[in-house]
Amino acid sequence: MASIFSKIVAGEIPCYKVAEDDHYLAFLDIFPIATGHVLVIPKIETDYLFDLDNNDLSGLMLFSKRVALALRKAIPCKKVGVAVLGLEVSHAHIHLIPLNSESDINFLKPKLKFTSDQFSEIATKIACEFA
Repeated sequence: MASIFSKIVAGEIPCYKVAEDDHYLAFLDIFPIATGHVLVIPKIETDYLFDLDNNDLSGLMLFSKRVALALRKAIPCKKVGVAVLGLEVSHAHIHLIPLNSESDINFLKPKLKFTSDQFSEIATKIACEFA
């Protein structure tokens, strides 16, 4: 069965896309822990990040770097944190989270809530910096 992220890649489920190329996709997490919380995924469905072959893993990291640089320009923050959890969705993914303090990357804190328009505005700001 296809993961929710594979369904997003296939266009079966909408997302707030911030960047995409032939192999990778970056979109806003709909349950963010910070404004601008982005998920970066390979388009090929692989459950575990470290099961990706070396070329796909390095490509994902380089793509994530480009997204993180755009994210930092679009969302005021000191740094962009990186987290790999992979327990909720069986599809390799990287979390990019704008940080102003270490507590900003606490996944146990309440998730932020945004309207569709707010998500779209955030995604557009990041996408414009990525271009």
